[in-house]
Amino acid sequence: MQRNSAKNATMRAKSDVHIKNRRAYFDYQVLDKYVAGIQLFGTEIKSIRESKASLADTYCVFQDNELWVKQMNISEYAFGSYANHAVRRDRKLLLTRKELNKLERQTKESGKTIIPLSLFINERGFAKMEIGLCQGKHEYDKRQAIKQRESERQLQDLRRH
Repeated sequence: MQRNSAKNATMRAKSDVHIKNRRAYFDYQVLDKYVAGIQLFGTEIKSIRESKASLADTYCVFQDNELWVKQMNISEYAFGSYANHAVRRDRKLLLTRKELNKLERQTKESGKTIIPLSLFINERGFAKMEIGLCQGKHEYDKRQAIKQRESERQLQDLRRH
C-alpha cells in the first residue's frame, strides 16, 4: 500500500509546454503524423521546459539512415555555464527502424517532405516532437484555407450575438 502512494507522488503532472509550428498547416497538407523523441543536451531540455524554443523554418532530412531536424531554435539556458548548447544545432530524432524506413521511402516520392508540427513534454518528462509527412500546398489552396477560416470566424461572431 505504501509503495503505490509513493509511486503516485513521483509521477509528473502533464506539462503545459506545447510549442507549435503554425506555419506548417498553412504551407503544407499533412498526410501522416508521427511522434518522435529528440536527442538533447541537459541545457536544451531545461530551455524547452521554459518554452524557449521555436519551430519556425524547421525541416527534417535523412542522413546515413537517421532522421535529423534542422534549423530548430532552442534558446540558451539562462543559468547555463560554459557548457551551454549551440542554439541552432542539428538534432537527431528517435523513431523505430520500421517508421524510419517508411518515411524515407515516402520522401523519395515527388513533392513530399517531413516537417516538425509541434514540440511538447510528455507525462514522463521527455521532450517529444510531432512530425508530419507533408506535401506542399499551391497558392490557390492557401487562399481557400484563408476563405474557410474567415467564414468560420464570421459564423462564430453571429452565434455570439
